[in-house]
Amino acid sequence: MVDEPPEPEAWSRTQVTITGRGGEGWELPLTASGSSAWPQAIMLPGATGLDAPPFGLFSDDSPGLDGSIFRSARASAREVMIPVYLHGIDRPTINALKRRLFKELNPKAGPCVLRFTEGDNSTRLLTAYYKGGMEGAEGDSSGFTWSKYGLTFVAMDPWYYDEREISKRFLFGEGDPLLSPTKPFFPMRIADGVLGDGYYFVDNPGDIEAWPIWRLKGPIKSFKLSTESAPGEVSAIKATAPADGSDIVPSGRTLTIDTRPGRKTVADDRGVNYWAKLDTNPTFWPLESGGNAPQLSVVTGSGKASVTLNFTPRYATYA
Repeated sequence: MVDEPPEPEAWSRTQVTITGRGGEGWELPLTASGSSAWPQAIMLPGATGLDAPPFGLFSDDSPGLDGSIFRSARASAREVMIPVYLHGIDRPTINALKRRLFKELNPKAGPCVLRFTEGDNSTRLLTAYYKGGMEGAEGDSSGFTWSKYGLTFVAMDPWYYDEREISKRFLFGEGDPLLSPTKPFFPMRIADGVLGDGYYFVDNPGDIEAWPIWRLKGPIKSFKLSTESAPGEVSAIKATAPADGSDIVPSGRTLTIDTRPGRKTVADDRGVNYWAKLDTNPTFWPLESGGNAPQLSVVTGSGKASVTLNFTPRYATYA
């Protein structure tokens, strides 16, 4: 008996756009070839560098053994090439399109954001700097009302980011009663809930680790955000209660702990730096790909407090 192949799932074409000037400029669609709007830029077959990023491997040579000993690996900057076809209705429109495109891609004005939207409307973003490709060549690559370029970009951060941020909120302290005196019991409303100290499940759907942003809303006397980074090894961000019994995060204030590399900050909503209030040697830790079980320990003051976890999944490819 021969198994029948499954029916293919209906799936629309991937939509691709480029936005210059740090993602704040003109968004140029590259896959809207069915549009009647001219002039147009159309992405041609032959793009490279859109899937897994390159890796740098680090090793040590052994004087007594063949080969080398692997030490570590890290993702390197990614180079992307996108071939495009520019078409104008006449000579002035193609010239204006080329000038506008260069102004948007100019790396001195900031990086570009490459946006890829799949058939299920999921969108991933890659931030990259224009490197070259618009130098131009007469002949097969350019005509009176058209031009073909192989636009080259370098993504210093080689990972694609989800367009949407994932957010989870955990409540601590005195909670609301189950039966409300003002609202009917049905339909039931499932709230975030009031949580005590313990382990809480967080799923990271990305391909690699993601660095979280924690927001702690007072009143909080002390806190500890930790995870088991290796068997028997705990990474933690901790702040001990002040000796005078006051709240380390007062009521109505929000402390933000940004663990993202290159942005590591610990400050409240008024700009007060909290680094000195953390216990010595804090370890900023990421959420690994897949399931995570961070431990949240919060001692509240008189009232409700909350801890909000935000992170953006990262992916190896646009799909």
